[in-house]
Amino acid sequence: MAAGRTKPSTGYPLVQIFSKNPFRRESDGNDDDGNSHDDDDFQRSRLKSLLNRRTALIAGVLLLVVVAFCGWLAFEASQAKSSLEQARGAAQEARQSLLKGDTEETRQWVEKAKTYAQQAHDSTHSLPWSTAAIIPWLGSPFVTGQEISDVVLGLVADVMQPSADVAQALSPDRLLQDGRVDVELLADAAPKLAEISAAATHLGDQAAAISEPTYFSALQDARTQLQSQTTDITGLLENTDLAARLAPSMMGADGPRTYFMAFQTNAEARGTGGLLGGFGVLRFDNGKPSVDTLGPNTELDKRFTPIDLGPEYDKQYGFTNPYTDYRNSNLSPHFPFAAQIWKSMWEQQSGMNVDGVIAIDPIALSYILGAVGPVRMPDGEEITKENVVELTESTVYKRFPTDQPARKAYLQDIASAVVKKMTGQVQSPRQLLDALGQAVSEGRIAVWSSSPADQELLEQTPLAHTVPTDNAPYAEVIVNNLGGNKLDYYLKRSIEYAADGCDGETRKSTVTVKLTNTAPASGLPDYVAGSGGVRPDYPLPVSAGTNKASVALIATNNAELTSAVVNGEKAVVFPGTDRGHPVYEVQLDIEPGQTLEVKFLLEEPTTPGAPRIPVQPLIDNVTPVASVPECP
Repeated sequence: MAAGRTKPSTGYPLVQIFSKNPFRRESDGNDDDGNSHDDDDFQRSRLKSLLNRRTALIAGVLLLVVVAFCGWLAFEASQAKSSLEQARGAAQEARQSLLKGDTEETRQWVEKAKTYAQQAHDSTHSLPWSTAAIIPWLGSPFVTGQEISDVVLGLVADVMQPSADVAQALSPDRLLQDGRVDVELLADAAPKLAEISAAATHLGDQAAAISEPTYFSALQDARTQLQSQTTDITGLLENTDLAARLAPSMMGADGPRTYFMAFQTNAEARGTGGLLGGFGVLRFDNGKPSVDTLGPNTELDKRFTPIDLGPEYDKQYGFTNPYTDYRNSNLSPHFPFAAQIWKSMWEQQSGMNVDGVIAIDPIALSYILGAVGPVRMPDGEEITKENVVELTESTVYKRFPTDQPARKAYLQDIASAVVKKMTGQVQSPRQLLDALGQAVSEGRIAVWSSSPADQELLEQTPLAHTVPTDNAPYAEVIVNNLGGNKLDYYLKRSIEYAADGCDGETRKSTVTVKLTNTAPASGLPDYVAGSGGVRPDYPLPVSAGTNKASVALIATNNAELTSAVVNGEKAVVFPGTDRGHPVYEVQLDIEPGQTLEVKFLLEEPTTPGAPRIPVQPLIDNVTPVASVPECP
């Protein structure tokens, strides 16, 4: 390059290029640093615009995601609802097929139910549903939906599907044919039924633990319905499982079995229901029943040798001569006590050693007649489900007010006709089993076996009619007729058991019993309204129609009575024990039209377990009221 020559400029100096904001517009005004005010405003405006666009874009994307998520969730919810409804419908059809004993049809409906149940399960465990379920509070219904679908799928797959293999054993029409129970079918199905019953029990516990949704009442209703249905299914299978283990033995699969059959007259109250009014002998030979040797209670007239039921029983009931006087043989509500006494009486009376005892009352007979149809007596009189109770508990005493042999023969003929029809050809076995089930649930049929193994199984059912020995909250009110009359036909009861909370080792409780005598003030025969059973040395006269009753409370183990009051006035109490439970008895004179209220005020242990209020099977059906917290 020649000296003295200058290189021409090519633009701004390099440092200037990078000291300027390329996005800033030049302006005439300069700040202290030499930058224009307009450049700063422009920069801020562009940044703000970019941020707004970015925010809008993010918000738009989020909105699209939320909309898509909600749409997906709504779709899965719709699918779950539809699938559960279809699964329920198919399961109901499968249940009907089971009851008909149709194995192939049952399998078809079960497969459909399983498909729908799996679809519901997939929907309630999908990504959007599972995501929603983890949201605190808001996710509560989604958790409930998942738990519901789990139980439904389990019921179909683990209970209904294997039940198809033993459909015939679950069908009343298949089990009871030509007046015979197919005990071989039950015995063969027993192992499979035990497995199914165990699975149903597990699912029953799972259903009971389904969480309650914090909102959405429709899901709450679905939860309640499923829990109720699961309880029914579990109860059915548990009972069938027990029947499969128990019935073949008791019904003569291994050889003939014989039972003393007691007809209880609950117009005269006793602990197990009513006075022993008559009896028969029920025989089973390989599932085939027959009845013979029917007779009135007066045929039990030997000088019986007492049996030994222990010192506690003797102390509580021994003064009434229960071992030798049939009239006082069932004062305790614990049926095995009465059954063993009756077995002993019959053996001493006839020389026959029976394998067990069965008791039944006229209300149970009415349920049976509703299933098998009416019976016609030799004189043409028709005995129906509508008139059998009134005929045997009231009308018969007016028809034969003084002729006791004729009255007993009439009652014996009715009992014989009903039982023979029940044990003969039955048009609808399912209706008969339903009727027997209703009677058992009300304590109107009781069974005891002399076989320890059979009795152990029986005591897992309401058939045993036992007083338990555990410590759970307990209140059983027992009426025993002290007048020797039939006024309990007119007795109405209400029972309430209330207790404080679970804090502390003990809590206060109250058992309230209201008894109303609805008998007319006049017009009843002396045999019905008199007081022939009152001891001659009783100091006060008892007017006709007055119900003289012993009312005893069998309370929670180790409960102590604070006081007992009758219509607000302190009552005389006779304490005792039965099966380890404290017993507190008051004696009442209830005049016609009168209601007496008895309150038992107690201090009882705060023990775990659900409260139990067994109801003595008299003429009226009582639904007791319980206000007792279940303590852990």
